[in-house]
Amino acid sequence: MIRLIFNVTPIRQYQIPRFSNNIVSITWRRGKSTMPLPLVAVCQMTATGDREKNFTIVSDLVSQAKQSNACIALFPEACDYLAETKKDIVAMAEPLEGELVNRYKCLAKDNNIWLSLGGIHEKFDDSSTKIYNTHVLINNDGEMMGAYRKIHLFDMDNQDTGVRLMESDYVNQGCEIIPPISTPVGLMGLSICYDMRFPELSLMLRKMGAQILTFPSAFTYQTGAAHWEIILRARAIETQCYVIAAAQTGSHNKKRASWGHAMIIDPWGTVIAQCGDKTGIALAEIDLELLNRVRKNMPCENHRRTDLYSELKPLK
Repeated sequence: MIRLIFNVTPIRQYQIPRFSNNIVSITWRRGKSTMPLPLVAVCQMTATGDREKNFTIVSDLVSQAKQSNACIALFPEACDYLAETKKDIVAMAEPLEGELVNRYKCLAKDNNIWLSLGGIHEKFDDSSTKIYNTHVLINNDGEMMGAYRKIHLFDMDNQDTGVRLMESDYVNQGCEIIPPISTPVGLMGLSICYDMRFPELSLMLRKMGAQILTFPSAFTYQTGAAHWEIILRARAIETQCYVIAAAQTGSHNKKRASWGHAMIIDPWGTVIAQCGDKTGIALAEIDLELLNRVRKNMPCENHRRTDLYSELKPLK
């Protein structure tokens, strides 16, 4: 086993992840502490337009997470389905009180595990031609603890590359930042994919008490290769939070492919668990004592000059 020493205060020893049966596991040795830490599972999958097949994949990954003693499993954006046409995307959506979300609730309760499902396609009005992209958090009793509707919609119409992805064509923009939710691993802030490009949201969630930021995603292959890890590590470093980013991976249909590489990052900005490009899970412990030490030893929040940049206005 190769070992790398990171000079984080306090010094921690990190062992290279072990790969077995699509599960990445990590081992931390944490000084004198012997208390067990809560374990999280970040999940990666290749959703298609087949909702039943996607639910089976989610169920299998939940079983893997539970068998690995994780207390929460986090799934990517569009874990319910990734249809090929906008018409099908809207037509297949269900309200949060619908059958599919109820099945997710039963899945959480039957496995005694929390589920982060972000974001699923939420129908809110039968007469509307648009839906919401909604990140749902369900506890181990099958109760919905929170629902966040994506506030930054991914609109790209690049004539040079021929890439056109206009989320606003069929998705309504959310209008609320949800306060962090208490979970077995800490106070969790909810967001979705493209939200990660806007540090103001992450900083606001940190100000509201977040210890963990979540970015369930279906990142495009090209932007993922260039920006995925860099942005996620930046969000962890600047907020001094854990960052958990579940991911879609591979080819969903003839029009769309996703980057993958679901990962968990600690408050120092170190990637502590990561999937490759296949379906599976990655596991990591959440150490809030470490988080508190990082924040104490580098108290960035005490130095933030909100008196000078309290309002960020777009350039004219």
